[in-house]
Amino acid sequence: MMKRILAASAALAISATLAHAQEVKVGVNLPYTGIGAEFAQLIDRGMEIYLKINADKVKPYKITLIKRDAKNPGGNDARVATQELLTQDNVDILAGWVYSPNAIASAPVVNAGKKPAVIMNAGTAHITNMSQYYLRTSFSMWHAAYSMGEATAKQLKAKTAVVGYTDFPPGKDTLAAFKRSFEANGGKVIDEIPMGGAGAVPDMTPFFQRAKDKKPDVFFVFVPAGDHAAAVVKTYAALGMREAGIKLMGPGDITQDTKLQGMGDAAVGLITMHHYNADLDNAENKRFVAAWKKEYGANTTPDFMAVGGYDGMALIVHMVQQLKGKIDPEKAIAAAKTFKSNSPRGPISIDPDTRDIIMNEYLSEVVKGKDGKLMQKVIGKIDNVKDACKAQKIAPCDKGV
Repeated sequence: MMKRILAASAALAISATLAHAQEVKVGVNLPYTGIGAEFAQLIDRGMEIYLKINADKVKPYKITLIKRDAKNPGGNDARVATQELLTQDNVDILAGWVYSPNAIASAPVVNAGKKPAVIMNAGTAHITNMSQYYLRTSFSMWHAAYSMGEATAKQLKAKTAVVGYTDFPPGKDTLAAFKRSFEANGGKVIDEIPMGGAGAVPDMTPFFQRAKDKKPDVFFVFVPAGDHAAAVVKTYAALGMREAGIKLMGPGDITQDTKLQGMGDAAVGLITMHHYNADLDNAENKRFVAAWKKEYGANTTPDFMAVGGYDGMALIVHMVQQLKGKIDPEKAIAAAKTFKSNSPRGPISIDPDTRDIIMNEYLSEVVKGKDGKLMQKVIGKIDNVKDACKAQKIAPCDKGV
């Protein structure tokens, strides 16, 4: 009898130890209120869908999401949220960051806290140089914009371009990347137009009229996804720029899946370069989209922010499994560098030199499907794209941590 009691006590002790070891706390830094609340929801849902449809990959560990509100793109609130996640919530891993200024402002706190931090959206290229603990499963602005510069000159045969961009770090990155690649392949950027900030949607008319007056072959535009992107398509149509022979193009932010149907016929013919859209024809994406619609409604759709959260959680689970639930920061970063996954966007991995994602880029055109709905048709693809800013050691990406 005594042996049974001792054995049961030992079993309970082991179970208690395992239960404690199995929980990994992930601190999520997203703008749950304010202008970015819709984006935060998309990333949140991407993480949740991963955990739900890949439960077998998570076992025997429990991932607990602890959320703090970054509120706005200004940086200060995001920095405070990061600090609270580390000092008050004692999280094991950090994740989130919709806006680049928020990830930039958080970098010193991430460095001090010494926790792996997975960026699920913010795309300014040099952010991962600001902390050795930053990992990125979203994109660098250079992924799409540099690829688009090459495709615009080579595949679309354009000779001249005007670039319009939201005047904050991702916009400046996009301008630099597109211009460098387009001009290296024989094109010429004939005007560069800053188009207001990320905090509010400006009147796009004067910027687009200036571009129209330059009579370029293409108008390459970067604005934040959402209401900014809707304003771009509306203004392009209102000014008759297509009829003037000017092709509108940009990274996939301007054809965000969640906004595409609301853009109407004005979006038909729009050309983008991006790593994801909900129409990608592969088995993993069909599984992802089907699970999303089942969970959140038949009329909802995931987008590139959602897939950034989905793949970010895949990376977190990889680190947890590799380290058996014990998150040592240095070992976690080393484990992350071995990450490879079959994502809804196609094959992905983490570049061991930069801690940025390596992925395919898809050249797509907005067309009308047989059901009358808008869809994105892939017309070209570049495989295994790295962040060109770091690959070519272009300032400020030439500076390490």
